[in-house]
Amino acid sequence: MAGSRYKSLVDTFAADIRAGRLPPGTRLPTHRQLAATHGLALVTASRVYAELEAMGLVSGETGRGTFVRETSLPPGQGIDQPDVAAGVIDLNFNYPAMPGQADLLRGALRQLALSGDLEAHLRYQPHAGRLHERASIARHLLQHGVTVDAEQILIVSGAQHGLAVSLMALLQPGDVIAADALTYPGFKLLAKTLHLEVVPVPVTAQGPDLDALASLCRRRPVRAVYTMPTLHNPLGWVLPTDHRERLVAIARAHDLTIIEDAAYAFLVQDPPPPIIELAPERTLYVSGFSKNIATGLRVGYVAAPMDRLDALKRTVKATTWNTPGVMTAITCVWLDDGTVAALETQKRADARARQALADSLLSGLPVIRHPASYFLWLPLAEDARADQVTLELMREHVSVSTAEPFCTSAHVPHAIRLALGSVSMETLREALTTVKRVVGAYI
Repeated sequence: MAGSRYKSLVDTFAADIRAGRLPPGTRLPTHRQLAATHGLALVTASRVYAELEAMGLVSGETGRGTFVRETSLPPGQGIDQPDVAAGVIDLNFNYPAMPGQADLLRGALRQLALSGDLEAHLRYQPHAGRLHERASIARHLLQHGVTVDAEQILIVSGAQHGLAVSLMALLQPGDVIAADALTYPGFKLLAKTLHLEVVPVPVTAQGPDLDALASLCRRRPVRAVYTMPTLHNPLGWVLPTDHRERLVAIARAHDLTIIEDAAYAFLVQDPPPPIIELAPERTLYVSGFSKNIATGLRVGYVAAPMDRLDALKRTVKATTWNTPGVMTAITCVWLDDGTVAALETQKRADARARQALADSLLSGLPVIRHPASYFLWLPLAEDARADQVTLELMREHVSVSTAEPFCTSAHVPHAIRLALGSVSMETLREALTTVKRVVGAYI
């Protein structure tokens, strides 16, 4: 009888959450209250919440209680990814987080509330951000091998906004921009929205085919190249120094602007020098704090040559007017007190642990990855279709991406991309075991 009450209670909570009768953020009764109200043993009440948490419907916070989670995105949000139903393990999208980050935010908000210049955050900010905050980001970049002055930094509303500002400021509709044949879907979306012509550069095991890029520049009026030299998404490569130097030589020979996307670069220890160090006169270095802190922290930056700053500032003004003041203030406190550096260290270890787990569970499959990344690329057998594989995995309650969102060429390879950073290690183990069974059936 207790078992049926337990199952019925799980089903009732799940139905109420999915129907919106219990909206996101609702605090649920304590375990003891739930047990007393429904005549359950305390261990059974705890099991109810554990099952709801495993379904992705609630989250428990030590010392605060159990809360209803946001379980869906409004139509059109997300980056080329479908909404993931409750109960499905999401290996589509990365939002890596470390335990205790919510407590960091509470502490930062308390600290900000006690600061002397709180009213400054209620007013318009300079279009590129306040100079002392730009200086915090410049110091952070120096730790990652990027040497720029604070005046060269523009603070933006996340790395995606930084990419948008860069493309809008420096290119016109119809301009040609070169990009890897497999690349970040958010860049593809921006290029399409801005009516830019993206020409694919074939990829090799070590990076883009630079001979093909040089040939393309001789044949077409290429204005810019978009590149992820340090921890490419989705292929995980880190371009060797000689490849970077060759890319710079091609850019100089054909007067290309280089847009260097460094969203995941922090995960790589001792990488080769960033492109901006090799070609500071023509490189825009774009990143943010979504991956090394949290995806909800919409603070990013663009480091650019001085002669590009006015155009970039005008575009910031036209799109968001100024930097997000409150979130920028919190971010810069964390940059200055070492919190960001500590989180990066933790996430590097976390990513390596997840890749090690994937390495053991997917042994025998032709995985393409970097040992410190939060994603991997899995080419499928010649007779396998990616859409069929993803459908089979969805039936097994595992959501992954095909190659299509990443592809800039007409030829879409049959492969899947797995994001490893958005679920617990236990859940990841379960999902990867399922992937190995489903994909292994095609070998």
